[in-house]
Amino acid sequence: MPFSLSDLRPNEGSTKNRKRVGRGTGSGHGKTSGRGTKGQKSRSGPNVHRGFEGGQLPIMKRMPYKRGFTNIFRAEWEIVNLGRLTEMGIIGDVTPEILFERGMIRGLGFPVKVLGSGEANAKVSVSAHAVSQSAREAIEAQGGTVTILDRTDRWVTARPRSRRLAINRELKVARFGKSGGPQTREEVAG
Repeated sequence: MPFSLSDLRPNEGSTKNRKRVGRGTGSGHGKTSGRGTKGQKSRSGPNVHRGFEGGQLPIMKRMPYKRGFTNIFRAEWEIVNLGRLTEMGIIGDVTPEILFERGMIRGLGFPVKVLGSGEANAKVSVSAHAVSQSAREAIEAQGGTVTILDRTDRWVTARPRSRRLAINRELKVARFGKSGGPQTREEVAG
């Protein structure tokens, strides 16, 4: 039995007739064509934008974490590249004190990290709070040494400021004001 193009049919359920709106009330999609009644969303053209909450301040503006924030307790590192050490002609010991004397870091209160950008063409003994892997390899390839210093800067113990006094922590541990706990500060101190 010969086939022709007119015999070809799509598989059952693979196609669907489009919804024809605005073709009379008998169709079930007449009059307002499934758009409800009136208002911005029933009109043609642009609709309400994503995140719009009827004029109320939307959540992405109410919640600062939704759009990022500046961490005021972020550790302020001083970055020194090997190429900069070579430019400044520093040979021998490299310590935060020497870097500060040469004006390469802002102050001794900042942790120092040495990065491997540039070339090390002299033997140096680097003492810093952190050293990248590439910098360590370049320094040791020239016969130098790397010493990691303990951090004593203020960012090690930085915590959000609080209006609470230090004694409040002791009161909390002592369960001050709780059932079965001390009821006066004298009881906590005694």
